[in-house]
Amino acid sequence: MTSYRSLFRTPEFTPLFLASSAQVAAQTMSGLALGTLVYRATDSPLLSALSMFGPSLAQVLGATTLLSAADRLPPRATLTGTALAFAAGTAALAAPPPLWGIFALILVLGLVASLGGGVRWGLLNEILREDAHIKDGYILGRSVFNMANGITQVVGFATGGVLIAFLSPRGTLLTAAALYATAAAVSRFGLTARPPRATGRPSVRETRRTNAALLAARPRRHLFLALWIPNGLIVGCESLYVSYAPDHAGLLFACAALGMLAGDVTVARFVPPRLRPRLGVPLLLLLAAPYVFFVLRPGPFLAAGLATLASAGFAASLLQQERLMAVTPPELSGHALGLHSSGMLTMQGVGAALAGATAQLTSPGTAMTVIALASIAVTVSLASGLRPAPRAASAPRTA
Repeated sequence: MTSYRSLFRTPEFTPLFLASSAQVAAQTMSGLALGTLVYRATDSPLLSALSMFGPSLAQVLGATTLLSAADRLPPRATLTGTALAFAAGTAALAAPPPLWGIFALILVLGLVASLGGGVRWGLLNEILREDAHIKDGYILGRSVFNMANGITQVVGFATGGVLIAFLSPRGTLLTAAALYATAAAVSRFGLTARPPRATGRPSVRETRRTNAALLAARPRRHLFLALWIPNGLIVGCESLYVSYAPDHAGLLFACAALGMLAGDVTVARFVPPRLRPRLGVPLLLLLAAPYVFFVLRPGPFLAAGLATLASAGFAASLLQQERLMAVTPPELSGHALGLHSSGMLTMQGVGAALAGATAQLTSPGTAMTVIALASIAVTVSLASGLRPAPRAASAPRTA
C-alpha cells in the first residue's frame, strides 16, 4: 500500500498541501470570528449561521457561471489570485462594514471560492496521476488534505477562540487575512507554471454545457447528490453550535473536526478497496444519526462526543469522490471536482439557512434533530442509486 510519506516526495504535492492548510486555518478562524461578531451584534442564530456559512450559498452562482475556467486557466496563477482575493476580503470584514456590506463581501468571496476549489482539486488529481509509483493516488492524497483540514480546524477553532477572547473578533479576522496572504505566497513560489488542462475559452455557456454533460449519466448524478445534500444538511447542524452552546462552541467545532480526521484515516488507510463501495451509505447514516439526540439538550461535553462520532461519517465523501474520478475524463476532472465542491458548499449554506431558520422558530437543539432526520431521509432515498454499476458511463470529451 502506498504510504502517506511517499505522497510528500511527489513534486508539487507539498506546496499545494501547505497552501491549502493555510487557507483552511484562515477560513476556520475567520468563520468563528465573523459568526461571533454577527451574533453579538444581532442576537440572531439565523444571521450568525449565515455569516459563517453564507459564502457557501454563493457557490451555486459560481458553479453555473465560472467552473469552465477551472480546467482552462493556469493553476498556479489562479490559486495565487484567489488566495489574495480572500486576504483582501477578510481584511475588509475586520473593519467591519455595515451588516449589508458584510453579506455582500460574503457573496463575492463565495464566488471566488467556487473557482478555487475546482482548480485546487483538479491540480491535485493531475499531480498524483503523473506519479506512476502512487497507487490509489487521489483518495490517498485527498485523505491527507482532509486529515490536515481536521487537524487545522481543531487548532484553528481553538486558536480562534483564544484570539477572540484576547484580541477581539476583528483582530482574529486580520490574523486570518495574513494567513490567506501566506497561502498566496506559497502557491506563487512553491508551484510550477503549468498549462491549463483543457483548451478553449471559459464561458458561462461552456460551464453550463459541461455541467449538463456531467449530470446526464445516472451514476454520476447520484454521486453528486450524495456528495452535496446529506453532509450539507449536517453542516447546518454544525452552524448552530454558537447558538446552542455559546461558551463551548469552539469545543464542539474542534471535536467535530477530530471525528472527521479519525474517519478519514480509517477509510483511506485501513479499509481495503473491495469493501469501500459498501461503506458509503452506512457512513452517510452515521453522519446524521447522533444529531437526532440533540432534541434532548445534551450538555456540552456529551454534545461534543456526539459531534465527534457523527463527523466520522464525513469519510463517505472520500469514497464517492474516488468513484466520481473513475467515471470522469481527466480533462474534465477540475470541472467535476469543482462542481462537487461548489454544490457541496452551496448545500452547506442551504443547510445553515434551514437550520438557522428552524432554530429561530424552535430552538437550536430541536433544529439539529429536524435537520438530521432530513439528512437520513435523503440518504435512504439515494441508497439504491449508489450501488456500484458494472460499467459506469463517462462524460463526453470536450475541447
